Amino acid sequence: MAKIITLTTDFGEKDYSVGVVKGVILSISPEAKIIDITHQLQPFNLISAALTLKNVHNYYPAGTIHLAVVDPGVGGKRKPVLVHTEKYVFVGPDNGIFSWINEPGKKVIHLTNSKFFLNPVSSTFHARDIFAPVAAYLSLGVRIDEFGRPVSKIVKLRLPPVQFTKDKLFGEVINVDNFGNLITNIQPEKLKNGFKRIKIKGRKILNISQTFSNAPEGKILAYRGSAGFLEIGVNQGSAAKKLKAKIGEKVEIEI
Repeated sequence: MAKIITLTTDFGEKDYSVGVVKGVILSISPEAKIIDITHQLQPFNLISAALTLKNVHNYYPAGTIHLAVVDPGVGGKRKPVLVHTEKYVFVGPDNGIFSWINEPGKKVIHLTNSKFFLNPVSSTFHARDIFAPVAAYLSLGVRIDEFGRPVSKIVKLRLPPVQFTKDKLFGEVINVDNFGNLITNIQPEKLKNGFKRIKIKGRKILNISQTFSNAPEGKILAYRGSAGFLEIGVNQGSAAKKLKAKIGEKVEIEI
């Protein structure tokens, strides 16, 4: 059975980057099944990339190879790695994008064996020259220990912490999706004892809705998102546009 290789990047689809990565993979492993998760991640946003991988990877069959590249430090000191777990392999830069992969049996390999790279390796396109060929050779059954040497840990990102006072909770927007929904760093469980109001950009929300249709069309609402965080949206609209809000926007909750 052909191996699945997924692609998650911030490359966009205007330029040739995605196409050449696929070409490299198929030149080495013609039977590989390539699936695009997204190429529209916010450029250089490592938290967005890490959250995407966390929320997507385990919906794929065991044996899937997840190639992910959001790489503002390309060509610098960060290591190229593969992360092997009981069910999956992840390939990409060691800059935090694999922070929330909590699969058992994790083993990390620093990719150092240039036998499995394109030659020469550019300083600005490791997705093409290192990560794509490594993913392709993995799909052909090359053992992970042939790609380099084990390392004990990977870089870990931390979400901005939620702050508490006696009667308030302070969070922030950590991602904005394609619909303009604002994903915060607040877990709804933090509000299990109730709250008075949610405030963002001077607007107040008085309750958490079960679904978008609980609010009239065009109205702002808060709800528990599918990734487990409190989100702020607009029924059939964009909260980002309506509130002129972006990543880093502060969210205040009276509790």
